Amino acid sequence: MNNMEKVFTYYDNHASATEGLYLDAVLEASEKWLDQPSAVDLQDPDKEEIRKGIQLALLKGLKQSTQAHHQMTPDTIGFLIGYLVNKLLDSTQPVTLLDPAAGTGNLLFTVLNQYKGSASASAVEIDDVLIQIAAATANLLELPVSFYLQDALRPLPIDVVDAVVSDLPVGYYPDDEVAMDYELMAPEGHAFSHYLYIEQSMRYVKSGGYGLFIVPSRLLTAEGAEPILHFVKEHKLLRGLLELPSSLFADQRFAKSILLLQQPPNDNFVLPDVLLAKIPELGNATAMQKFFDKLSTWMEEGEE
Repeated sequence: MNNMEKVFTYYDNHASATEGLYLDAVLEASEKWLDQPSAVDLQDPDKEEIRKGIQLALLKGLKQSTQAHHQMTPDTIGFLIGYLVNKLLDSTQPVTLLDPAAGTGNLLFTVLNQYKGSASASAVEIDDVLIQIAAATANLLELPVSFYLQDALRPLPIDVVDAVVSDLPVGYYPDDEVAMDYELMAPEGHAFSHYLYIEQSMRYVKSGGYGLFIVPSRLLTAEGAEPILHFVKEHKLLRGLLELPSSLFADQRFAKSILLLQQPPNDNFVLPDVLLAKIPELGNATAMQKFFDKLSTWMEEGEE
């Protein structure tokens, strides 16, 4: 077995020998591994092999979960976000990241493992089991991540960051009292949680910093999208919307895109051209290279 398979087998065997929920067993196995580093016999592993092995175990556990929000961002999307972070941020300086809807941390860890410079991060999650799993995984991967168990739409005990990366939860936010502090609170009924996450996230992004969000593809064009479209335009935030390949989604009603926002670096900032593009099918190497070339050209023009 390769290292990734060894990691998955370790978790799966532990879960099979344990009564109760698979996700709880994953957490127990991680804590045991942290206490006994020799519990898994690996040959010169890298962080990605360990992350992918844990990810396989988590995917199996999440399939048994009854909570709809227990989903994991596919690696394909995580790698694209990581590519963008590497292109956008200055790798010669230490940077800070935030994921306000971290779940098990897989997206954040994928980006951190890819990043070419020095990076630390904060992760916020309201589910106590998921954040414990994420914290244990970060320790196993030796990644510098601080975790906060709380509602991310309440004030966060963190400083501003260079970039937010997040696969946003989509739906309605039930706490109208908290939502009243947001521009994107709905005039009637509950506010959209993904709208509020975007507004909250950008509050914690420093001048010139970025927000990279996985959102419904029709976020800015769907019926009733006027509030979020007005918000990103009024605050000069919108830099791009990159539609993910349709093959990633079995049901096109749930297709996703990467929304790229940027805090204006100064008061006189003139918003560059917004990049609207569809990411090609990932198996088409020629089309992907053309896409990355177009992306690089657009970024260079935006820096001028």
